[in-house]
Amino acid sequence: MVNADEYRSFDGLGLANLVRTRQVSPAELLETALGVYSQTDAAIHAVVYPQLDSARQHASRHDLGGPFAGVPFLLKDLGCEATAFPSSMGSRLYRDHHYSGNSELFDRIEATGLVTFGRTTSPEFGIGPTSEAGVYDSDDGTSQPTRNPWNLAHVAGGSSGGSAAAVAAGIVPMAHGSDGGGSVRIPASSCGLFGLKPSRARLPDGPFAGEGWAGMAIDGFLTRSVADSAALLDATHGPDIGAPYFAPAFDGSYLAQLKAPTGRLRIAYTSRSFTGAPTHPECHAAVSHAATICSDLGHDVFEDSPPIDVFRLMQAWTVIVACGTHLTVRARQAELHRPLWEAHLDAVTRGAMIYGATLSGADYLQAVSVIHDVGREMAQWLKSYDVLLTPTLAEPPAQIGRFAPLNDDFVDYRMGPKGVIHYSPYTALANATGQPAMSVPTWWSSANLPVGTHYMANVGDEVVLLQLAAQLEQAVPWFHRVAAL
Repeated sequence: MVNADEYRSFDGLGLANLVRTRQVSPAELLETALGVYSQTDAAIHAVVYPQLDSARQHASRHDLGGPFAGVPFLLKDLGCEATAFPSSMGSRLYRDHHYSGNSELFDRIEATGLVTFGRTTSPEFGIGPTSEAGVYDSDDGTSQPTRNPWNLAHVAGGSSGGSAAAVAAGIVPMAHGSDGGGSVRIPASSCGLFGLKPSRARLPDGPFAGEGWAGMAIDGFLTRSVADSAALLDATHGPDIGAPYFAPAFDGSYLAQLKAPTGRLRIAYTSRSFTGAPTHPECHAAVSHAATICSDLGHDVFEDSPPIDVFRLMQAWTVIVACGTHLTVRARQAELHRPLWEAHLDAVTRGAMIYGATLSGADYLQAVSVIHDVGREMAQWLKSYDVLLTPTLAEPPAQIGRFAPLNDDFVDYRMGPKGVIHYSPYTALANATGQPAMSVPTWWSSANLPVGTHYMANVGDEVVLLQLAAQLEQAVPWFHRVAAL
């Protein structure tokens, strides 16, 4: 049996090695994870739908194999459909929903030997930079926001905030997430973790969906080590049967590439917001520091910024997400054979429904055309560079409540003077373009809050990002940093 401190001193691959060498059993690892969960979750509210009996049965199996055999794991409460794990998708409209089958992604995750024991919180249908959804409120109606383990007054990010909080708190060494506008990278930045959004269609989305949000949404993982992310990508990448399109093929091993010689990269960097506004001084310092480290590592670093109209981009993003939300809610209404009960939706979701109802098919296709235009613009601009470096967020993690889903004007919530666009002006660009992007925890603020730095590469160039991340991990180690709950 390992205690909590010993458990947290290993990444997922390290824990799997303990199992493989019979220094600890999967059942013992699971009990340690559940002990950390019981000690921390009342403070952070990260884990939902725990399935402890089935997890214990799974951990007791003698045929567990794969690179992560016996390692505890959590799924986001959105997507990654699995019959053994009910979900609400962050919504009271879907409370305790049971899936009819497994997603291809979950089957691939399970084949790695991971022992999943629950899900993690998400904003309703994933449309927020914080995990504060009404479905998770206590029985007496008290709000139960997911809190940042580094400072409970601050958000853990969204939409994969519960996964990030659970990993940062030491409940699991890594967890599933998804990313449609920064939803892996925003929580990674907020909680001091590594978060990679792969290239569009790098991971399977079927059989329950062909694509999410016109291809902008993709699954991913929150990890403490770069190696864990690389190994998870090795185990899960590639299209599923009938996928509408594929990412550029990759036949090697992402994990093995971490040790391969890295070429001299041309890295552009900017700390200014794509909105034209200055960023928070801590975010500016984080980028300046990262640019210096990249230069010290032997890369060529240039101050430059892509000529992107982020307001045009985010207006198109908002149209697509409103249409997707409208479709999701209408489908649930039809499934339940009853009209929509507005009380079952958070205000932001109601606003997305109202806005989505005003949009036509032509509006939707025009928005898709805009994000494709932006993809071509970025591909052209990146011909001169290998990587674009920016802050992940324009500020350190926001305080709880600032982006709570209370505004029923969806366009204002996203685009208004106090909207999400000013807090997160960087991450959605990679979703629109399909480029791989990552947040790396290379900076902590003077208030000891994590501040991630963000890196985008050309479509299909995950190896470039992972190799650079491995170099940064050596130059500016972060694994030893522990959130003191």
